[in-house]
This record gives sequence, C-alpha cells and structure tokens, in this order.
Amino acid sequence: MSDTGKSVPNIQKILHRKDLKRSIKYQMGEVIIEKIIFMIGITAIVILGLIFYYLVSTGLNVFREVSLSEFFLSIGWFPVSVNPKYGTVPLIVGSLIVTFGAVLISVPIGIGSAIFISEVAPSKTRTVLKVIIEFLSAVPSVVLGFLGIVVLSNWVRIVFSISTGFTAFTGAILVSLMALPTIISISDDAIAAVPKDYRDASLALGATKWETIWHVLVPAASSGIIAAVMLGVGRAIGETMAVLMVTGNAAQIPDTMFTSVRTMTATIAAEMGDTVRNDTHYFALFAIGSMLLFMTTIINTIADYVVSRGKREGR
Repeated sequence: MSDTGKSVPNIQKILHRKDLKRSIKYQMGEVIIEKIIFMIGITAIVILGLIFYYLVSTGLNVFREVSLSEFFLSIGWFPVSVNPKYGTVPLIVGSLIVTFGAVLISVPIGIGSAIFISEVAPSKTRTVLKVIIEFLSAVPSVVLGFLGIVVLSNWVRIVFSISTGFTAFTGAILVSLMALPTIISISDDAIAAVPKDYRDASLALGATKWETIWHVLVPAASSGIIAAVMLGVGRAIGETMAVLMVTGNAAQIPDTMFTSVRTMTATIAAEMGDTVRNDTHYFALFAIGSMLLFMTTIINTIADYVVSRGKREGR
C-alpha cells in the first residue's frame, strides 16, 4: 500500500511536467506564429509604402518641365508632337465617364441579382448562379476585350446607328460586366448575414416578402452593399485592357457616351512601352499612375469605413 501511495504522487508529478512542457511549447509556437504574422503585415505595409513613394517621387519630376495648371487643367494630350502637351483633363474625363456609365449599369443589376440569389431563388438555382458569377470573375479582361471588339462594338454601332462602335458606352458596358461579380458576391454575403430574426419579425408583423426585402433586409445590409458598390467602382476605374481595346483611344473630352475616349489606365498601357526613360513623357505617365493610385486608395478607404461603421452600428 505504501509503495502504491508513493507512486501516485510520482505519476502526478510526471504528468504535471508533461503538461507544463506542452504548455510551454504551445505558448512558444503561438508567439512565433504571432511574430510571423506581424512581420508579414509589416512587410505588406512597407511594400505598399515603397510603391506609393516610387510612383509619387517619379511622377513629381514631370513638374520640372510642365506646370501644374497645364497638367491638371489643359485639355490637350499630345506627348509625342513637336510641341508636346501634357493636359490630363481628357484622360480624367474619359475615365470618369466610363466609370460612371459602368456604375449606372452594374449597380442596379448587381444589387437586384444579389437579392434574387439570396432571398428568392431556389437552392439549386442559387448554386448555379453563384457558379456562373464566379466563372465571370475568372474570365481574363483581355478575353472580354476581344469579345467587345468582335461582338459588342458592332452591336453598339448597328443599334445606335453611329459611325463606330468604339465608344465610352461600349467601354462602360464591358467594365460593368467586370464589376458585376464583385458587387453581386459582396452584396449577397451582406444580405445573407442579416439575422433570421429580422425576417421572421417582419413577416410576423404582416409584411409581405418583398416589403421585408425592401424595408428590412436591404437597409440592414446597407453597409455591405455600399462597400460592394465602392469596390466595384474601384474595379471599374482600374480596368485597363478592356477599355484600351474598345473605347477608341481618342484623347478628347466626349460630347456624349457614344464618343471615343481614352482613359488614364489605357494611356499608361498604350504609351509606356514607347517612352524614353526619364523623359518628360515618362514622368507624366508615372504622375497619371499616382493619380490612379490615390483615387483607388480613397475609394477603398471609404468602403472600409462604411463596413466598419456598419459593424459598430450592428448592421
């Protein structure tokens, strides 16, 4: 009995030591993982900061030869002429009009599709539609641009009886197709995240299904829907290849949506390969890139703010 009594504390000591070793190993592993994640986060921030610094510092060199008023207020973009001009107004207006047109097309369709998928469609239909949306987001922009050249531009030219189908409207349609997956997916997630109690309470008070969707679910998911729209706008502004292929690439201020335009992204893609390094034209393209980066950063910041505010308010 005495030997047995002595062995029990020994066993307990051994188990305690093993548990202590495991706890120490677990804590060390946790600390190491935290440090690795911290370093990865810091590395991402440093890389982003270096990108900002390089773009801005390189782009600012253009103002050694070009005045601020000419660059931001002039309407002529002729960088390779005898008397080069570096007015970015036509490029900014071209980008904004294509983006605005894409938003007008994609936002109603995207939000409506998200509501249908989340609240109306049967389960099998919902699965099929989600697969189609994911497939659409996986299609390369150059492929959509090729389809825009072959099919969409001819359709626009014939339907609207205009001389060419390479217009801002064609680019807006194509960019809206690229923004749709982002808007639909995030809006669908936002609506699906609304607690079921909201639906049940609304229906119990006598509201119809459509009244519940319009007056309860959409307002409750508004922060996520707004974030989806903002991210879709960011995608539209930053699109390059599709607008380069179908908008006509005319650096002019358009009179209507059915006029050829040139966007900032298309300008960089079309001209960067032909510029002389450290030339004024080269620096001007970097300045345009800096403007784009600031615009997309502001849009993403607003989207993040809306989502954070929605979480704080419990939406």
